[in-house]
Amino acid sequence: MKSLKKQRRIQVIFAATAALIVATGLIGYGFSDGINLYRSPSQVSEAPPDPDEFFQLGGLVVEGSIVNGTGVAFDFVLTDGAVEIPVSYVGQTPRPDLFGEGQGTIAKGWYRDGRFEAREILAKHDETYMPREVIETLKATGHYKDPES
Repeated sequence: MKSLKKQRRIQVIFAATAALIVATGLIGYGFSDGINLYRSPSQVSEAPPDPDEFFQLGGLVVEGSIVNGTGVAFDFVLTDGAVEIPVSYVGQTPRPDLFGEGQGTIAKGWYRDGRFEAREILAKHDETYMPREVIETLKATGHYKDPES
């Protein structure tokens, strides 16, 4: 009788361990698509990512760089004060109302052939907001201007 209970206990422990491994693998796979790293234009120029890597590029929109395309498509240039990267946006939604030249923004997409292909644009939601990552990048390059001063 004891050997049957011991055998059943080992089977339950083995099944629970296998279920835990499968669950961990599925969670990791699910998060791999949802994790996209933030990079500044300087970081992208120093170490260009793989063309299939989806990530966030943040900086300031260069003055005079916004060029309207057809439909909701448009082009612009992002800078962190040291490096400029051209961005092409072809997305599902029109340009955000508060997206403009000299404003901080984050673009989500891929860096291919020296150009960032944005699928989504995150712009400020009021006149004083700038994404935290963009502020940190601009402070590091010495180009941050405090809006309150």
